[in-house]
Amino acid sequence: MINALQVFTTVIVGLMVGVELSVAFVMNRIFNGLPEDSGQLARSHGGRMLGALMPFWYIGSLVLAAIWAIAEWDDSGAGLVVTAAALLIVSVLMSILLLVPINNRSKTWTPENRPADWKEQMNRWDRYHYARVAVLVAAFAFLVSALV
Repeated sequence: MINALQVFTTVIVGLMVGVELSVAFVMNRIFNGLPEDSGQLARSHGGRMLGALMPFWYIGSLVLAAIWAIAEWDDSGAGLVVTAAALLIVSVLMSILLLVPINNRSKTWTPENRPADWKEQMNRWDRYHYARVAVLVAAFAFLVSALV
């Protein structure tokens, strides 16, 4: 049963990392290359869509890692899982404190109501997101290391 939990947790976190990497290095670059209104509208739609899903994914990943850490507390790899869980906590805090406030504003923007500094706000969100992706990649690496 513990093996299934380990694999399931690693796959769930790995898929989340893949989605966030895609947002950072593929989707947002595509959106930035679209004509101004289209790019902004695409980001707003993406913010609504992923903003509804990601809280469950982040919290679910953290809960799975915590269960793994508790179940394997006496195992030699438990420290790696605890470190991964701590990094997942950091990613949740980064999301709540840094990214969600910007996302909550931007997902309601249209070309008619967006603020004059909307591009600066999107650039700030991108920078925070790059940092969060680095934290997530590290958490994933710790989980994979705990498997081997």
